[in-house]
This record gives sequence, structure tokens and C-alpha cells, in this order.
Amino acid sequence: MVKNIHTFIGCDSDYEESKIVIFGAPYDGTCSYRPGTRFASAAIRNESYGIETFSPYQEKDLTDYKIFDGGDLELPFGDPVKPLEMIEAMEKQILADDKLPVMIGGEHLVTLGAMRSVVKKYPNLHILHFDAHADLRDDYLSVKLSHATVMRRCHELVGDDRIYQFGIRSGDREEFTWGKEHVTTCRFNFETLADVVAKLQKENVPVYLTVDLDVLDPSVFPGTGTPEAGGVSFIELLNALKEVSKLNIVAADMNELSPVYDASGVSTAVACKLLRELLLLLS
Repeated sequence: MVKNIHTFIGCDSDYEESKIVIFGAPYDGTCSYRPGTRFASAAIRNESYGIETFSPYQEKDLTDYKIFDGGDLELPFGDPVKPLEMIEAMEKQILADDKLPVMIGGEHLVTLGAMRSVVKKYPNLHILHFDAHADLRDDYLSVKLSHATVMRRCHELVGDDRIYQFGIRSGDREEFTWGKEHVTTCRFNFETLADVVAKLQKENVPVYLTVDLDVLDPSVFPGTGTPEAGGVSFIELLNALKEVSKLNIVAADMNELSPVYDASGVSTAVACKLLRELLLLLS
């Protein structure tokens, strides 16, 4: 795999020597409100040079670890079938080389492409899902593949009692009714996260972490396609990432930054900092 010329700060190691591989999936073809997440991965790379490689939260530095940035996939727009296939293929290659993939979205549907490969390697996969939205619709406007249906499609891959949701504060009645029977949801915050982590630690299962950044309150993170009032703070999300890093995380993603909706650049800066912290935690 060829090294990306323009990398996330501190992530310029060679592929062969790296434990973690990041790549961008700039797709927003099913956004139901405000598009623009296709620009997230490029914006995150550009603005990452406004932060430090050193984390005072963890006393760690990105330059102390081997992390490879593979750049962005060149995804076609429109029908999501081909983009999901391309994401699945990229994830499959990284996993086959025994490396940990970290994908930068893109809208949340991109998680499905990655999940298809991860669950093939880890049949006992469990999912930790941080989000404002349940994403459990069976279809959205009669379409099965949508950022509003992504967790329902992921459930079809892993089955009951394998998906744990946190921060959820939006969804239609059917989503919440269906979710009560099939997934575990902590509404509004991370109140039950420590208990879930303890359970999954004891079971020693592989875990996929998917972070939809709109789990953050819009006062912290306005640059997203579907902002929802009542979200968590930066520190609450950072502490949640620290908690889940105790688990056997085999793949992760971070998505739903839409930089065009925050001219101040603060949302992109927040995303950069969280990605830095996540990479250090996974290292």
C-alpha cells in the first residue's frame, strides 16, 4: 500500500511497520438533511497541523507509534452499493495484514462497508455505537441503505445483544420499540458504559467502535449534517473513549463531521483532537 502524501499529523510511518492504518471514506450520498461529510477526511488532515502530536490527557505522543495514513478512497457518488464494496475491500486488506483499521467518514453508512469485512474475520464481533441517532430504521423513504438505517443493517450481520448504543437522543417510535428487543441503548449519555465495558472485558470479545461525532452537543460540535441538542461534552466523549480502550478493539471509525457548517473551524479542530486521542488509545 502506497503512503499518502498528505497525512494526519504524526501518521507518516510505512505501511509494513505500522500497527494502525487510517483511511478516509468521503461519501455522503444518502444524507437526509445537510450533505458535506464527503469533505471531512481532507479537512481533518489539513487542520491536524493546528494541533500537537502530544496529548497532555494521556502523556503520549503520536510520533512514538507506527501509524500509516493511506489517504482517501476515491468513491463514486450516487448509489451506495459500489462505495460500500470499495470500503469493504480496503478494510479486508488491512485486516488480512493483521493491522487495526481506523476509518474517517463520511456519513455513517460507511460503517456498514467496514463492518462487512470485520465480522467475517471476527464472527463473535460486538459493536459499540456512540451517536445522537439510533440509526435503526429498516428503511428510510423506502431505501434500505442509508445513514438512518446503518445500525439496522449492522444488526443483520451480528444479531441480537451485540450492539451497544450510547448518547442516543433521536429516532422515530418504531426504532426505539424495535431497539428494545434487539440492541442495548443508553439514552442521552454514557451512564452505563462502565458496566458494558466490564461485561465485554469478562467475555473477551472483539469489538468494533463506531463514533458518530454528532453524539457531541451542537454547542461543542455544530459542524455536522444532523445536529441534535442535548449531547455530551468533549470531556465526556474523551473519557468514554478512554473507557472503551480497555476492550479488544479490532476496528474503529469516526464520522459525520461536515466542516462546511462551521466556518469557525472549531468542529474540525474537535474532530482532529478526538482522532489523535483515539489513535493514541488504540496504540
